[in-house]
Amino acid sequence: DEYFDKAYACEKIRSYFSDCELLIEDFNLAVNSSGALLEYLEQTQKVSLDHIQGISSYKIEEFMILDVATRRNLELTETMREKSRKGTLLWVLDRTMTSMGGRLMRKWIEQPLINTVDVNERLEAVGELKDKFMVRSEIREHLKGVYDIERLMGKIIVGSLNCRDLIALKNSAARIPYIKVLLKDSETEMLKRSFSQIDELSDIYELIDKAINDDPPIALKEGGIIKAGYNSEVDRLRKAATDGKAWIAALENSEREKTGIKNLKVGFNKVFGYFIEVTKSNYSLVPQNYVRKQTLANCERYITQELKELEDSILGAEEKAIELEYQLFIDVKDTIASQVNRIKRTAACISEIDVLCSLAEVADRENYCKPEVSISDRIEIFDGRHPVVEKMIGQDAFVPNDTLLDLNENRLSIITGPNMAGKSTYMRQVALIVLMAQIGSFVPASHAKIGIADRIFTRVGASDDLAAGQSTFMVEMSEVANILNNANSRSLLILAEIGRGT
Repeated sequence: DEYFDKAYACEKIRSYFSDCELLIEDFNLAVNSSGALLEYLEQTQKVSLDHIQGISSYKIEEFMILDVATRRNLELTETMREKSRKGTLLWVLDRTMTSMGGRLMRKWIEQPLINTVDVNERLEAVGELKDKFMVRSEIREHLKGVYDIERLMGKIIVGSLNCRDLIALKNSAARIPYIKVLLKDSETEMLKRSFSQIDELSDIYELIDKAINDDPPIALKEGGIIKAGYNSEVDRLRKAATDGKAWIAALENSEREKTGIKNLKVGFNKVFGYFIEVTKSNYSLVPQNYVRKQTLANCERYITQELKELEDSILGAEEKAIELEYQLFIDVKDTIASQVNRIKRTAACISEIDVLCSLAEVADRENYCKPEVSISDRIEIFDGRHPVVEKMIGQDAFVPNDTLLDLNENRLSIITGPNMAGKSTYMRQVALIVLMAQIGSFVPASHAKIGIADRIFTRVGASDDLAAGQSTFMVEMSEVANILNNANSRSLLILAEIGRGT
């Protein structure tokens, strides 16, 4: 309980972030829980938490509220029956090229905006990318080579990184300058901002390029991870390990010439290491600097200072090289970890560009129009189509329909018709078009004016919840009660076949 105490939590937050005074003043319970969360991370992760840069607060009111029933009924990220991705709004809109972009796309779909300035900023950026076909295609081509930088940063912080992850980071960094150049002549605010915030990370690229082998082993303690020429000591140790035999042969020849002992030879055993062996008949020619090590029946074995040094070089070289390579790898990793903020900021920009390019690509291919989003109380859709159904059956097969809703004459539309006439499809398409407009996407229509909706409620399809002791009718009534209690004048409601079980 003491970790959730206000004073303790404030102290904990201040120890990490000096500039959090504002937050501490405004959000009482959030402060308590943030302090406890930091304590929890400290105790469980056992790593430095320096990469956690700050606490950002957001209010639920900043986003459109979508309850569980609405997410399920509109099939935003998974279908109702098979729980699959195919047949969802995410499946239609997600043409992202990176994992980071894919995650951000899902987040945008689950959190539509209700601030018209932000929505229109996204729409402008999507529009620009839609019009600039060549720029978009080239950006997407470069994005193919960008790995999941956000996940790589997580690995670096936690320390579970291997050399191949560094190579992935290098290859990603190699693409970033090209993406930045393509954004240079952007005209819309969002793309200009991305251009200014993207860091080319050329120092990171050069460091990894100089230090790490292009095709390193996965294991960090087997050697072969540092490039030749990066560190002279590693090069020397490697040379010692591989050239040892040649060195010994050269020493043997030079000692024979110096001493005149023709049958002098350099040998090795596990007890004494390297030694120089001289037969009895040549004892008189043994120089002063030879130190006797062992006497045998017909020969004596000696060592010299030079041989000792050579032995140290050869025997310890491999272990020392591996040890030193590992140490150099850690240094490279730590250098990159110190730049984690720059890299994360760039990763966020890249994923945002990926999502905007994806939305532009879909708008271009599927013949979507740019909606006019405002705070008016009207929803006007001309030739609206259901994005998912259209994609499933093919573009020309879908029959478009108009929609007009406002807060005066057209507050309510009652849709009637036989089974399989498309009532549910029509109703859902209105909700999806409003939602797509508010995430900053173009919409499947010939023309659309969207007044911002703060919530979308749906009551579609019947299912009894027998486990909770509720009949179909009861489930419907409780869902409608929830809608009536929470909806306001800016909410969009979709009710299908209400009370049909009775």
